[in-house]
Amino acid sequence: MGTAPNLDRPEIPVRTAVGNKIVLIGAGDVGVAYAYALVNQGTVDHLAIIDIDKRKLRGNVMDLNHGVVWSSSRTRVTEGTYGDCADAAIVVICAGAAQKPGETRLQLVDRNMKIMKSIVDEVMAAAFDGIFIVATNPVDILTYGVWHYSGLDHRQVIGSGTILDSARYRFMLGELSRTSPTSIHAYIIGEHGDTELPVISSATIAGVPLSSRMEREEGFEKRIETIFEETRDAAYEIIDAKGSTSYGIGMGLARITKAIIQNQDVALPVSARLAGEYGENDLYIGTPAIINRSGVARVVELPLSAREQERFTHSAATLRAIQEEFFPPAPAVP
Repeated sequence: MGTAPNLDRPEIPVRTAVGNKIVLIGAGDVGVAYAYALVNQGTVDHLAIIDIDKRKLRGNVMDLNHGVVWSSSRTRVTEGTYGDCADAAIVVICAGAAQKPGETRLQLVDRNMKIMKSIVDEVMAAAFDGIFIVATNPVDILTYGVWHYSGLDHRQVIGSGTILDSARYRFMLGELSRTSPTSIHAYIIGEHGDTELPVISSATIAGVPLSSRMEREEGFEKRIETIFEETRDAAYEIIDAKGSTSYGIGMGLARITKAIIQNQDVALPVSARLAGEYGENDLYIGTPAIINRSGVARVVELPLSAREQERFTHSAATLRAIQEEFFPPAPAVP
């Protein structure tokens, strides 16, 4: 069994930023879905959007501004430049290349890592000192890259991690149990990808442990495993049907943004850097973390069963093998 969750509050000063300004880099399907969610929720004062397709960007900015009148507050949406990062509270990166037919995952990482470096160089040249949120895939590796290139404290760099995977899982568990997803507490952790895993040992539906239902209801364990498989593979089905996933991740990014702007101290499953949690170090991976105006205030280490720990270790090893292709570990000092 794993260790008990660490809920002690470390002495980390809460960061302050000028206003509630967000800079979004990349106005593709995910970026626009995120922008639409922000405008609807009225979380921020100013949303500046940067994209290489200037004509399409102008149309999106106009379209979003025309909906502000129906929002709960007046969000100013503008065509942005990297100069906007100087006084931004958060920079959200949704830009990147999609995987091409026949392209390996490592090749995709290579192309997107180069894109991340060029973006981060531009952002940091504007003296940005806020919080990065990274959504571009493969998100765990690229979030590590953004942290490495930015030179910021690791708490200021967050990946979207398994926030979408966990939302899918909770939704499907809710459909199974005819319970609102808001009354379901269950996490998907690990890589945002094929090696992710559900934490069944601590999951509850309306306060009832999922593991206890699996023990007493015949066939329930099989249904839960099927739901996890559908969660893990949902993106493939959505992409095959409509070309991309956008609304779910857009709303997930908006939820992370709200947690930061409103200093909520809420636990969300994001990609955060581990420093000993789960037996891992110097690795960005999906895990619950307490999010507030500082970014990642602390990682919450869930107690895992022996099997869950084994699967998490495998997921971490998968990420580390790719990470070390780009960021080799320092040689051991003799």
